[in-house]
Amino acid sequence: MEIHPVLSTNVTIRGVKISTHGPNNDGCDPESSRDVLIENCEFDTGDDCIAIKSGRDADGRRVNVPSENIIVRNSTMKDGHGGVVLGSEVSGGIRNVFVEDCRMDSPNLERALRFKSNARRGGFAENVFMRNVEIGQVKEAVLTIDFMYETGPNGPYKPVVRNVNLENVRSTNSPRVMWIVSFPGAVIDGVSFVDCIFRGVRASEVVEASGSISFRNVRIEPAEKGRSLNSRPTWP
Repeated sequence: MEIHPVLSTNVTIRGVKISTHGPNNDGCDPESSRDVLIENCEFDTGDDCIAIKSGRDADGRRVNVPSENIIVRNSTMKDGHGGVVLGSEVSGGIRNVFVEDCRMDSPNLERALRFKSNARRGGFAENVFMRNVEIGQVKEAVLTIDFMYETGPNGPYKPVVRNVNLENVRSTNSPRVMWIVSFPGAVIDGVSFVDCIFRGVRASEVVEASGSISFRNVRIEPAEKGRSLNSRPTWP
């Protein structure tokens, strides 16, 4: 990773351009840090553009310091495994993340907003807000929540993701809007989409073992528009 504030407070990262395509090359990873502002930056990476973390496994639980109060705004994400990612080293928890007025677009950008953990990492991510974000092309989904990451359900620490809100998010080319996969005992709840438009969707949504997901004023437009079997032809 290129920028990695750890156990830090009142961090500002402004006007930075990162282009790096080696293995595991994240752009910026705030870890167990609070009151972080990332703005007017550009990320073009071989791994996650921004990955918010809070310690790994037993060491993360020992230190037990969450990442919180993190703002990402007015930034551009190009290549990467994810635009803004929470995890997978999230054993100390993450809360209060705000992503706004960003642009994410590349044939090599896999997801826009990504959560990843498992039952060895555990941890929580809550109160995550993405608004006014323009997404061009992504490879997998606009939103990915993956609790089957690496070791999946094998462990005693069930991860939690709750209160995730996407508002005025627009995409033009993605296989699907959501890839949400969990396992019994873990918690994914309170995911909401408001005033969003997703165009060029080519595959069915993937949702497994999730709690509530809500949509208000949301349009999903498939790449190939079909017609219901019950639709009647237009008569002259």
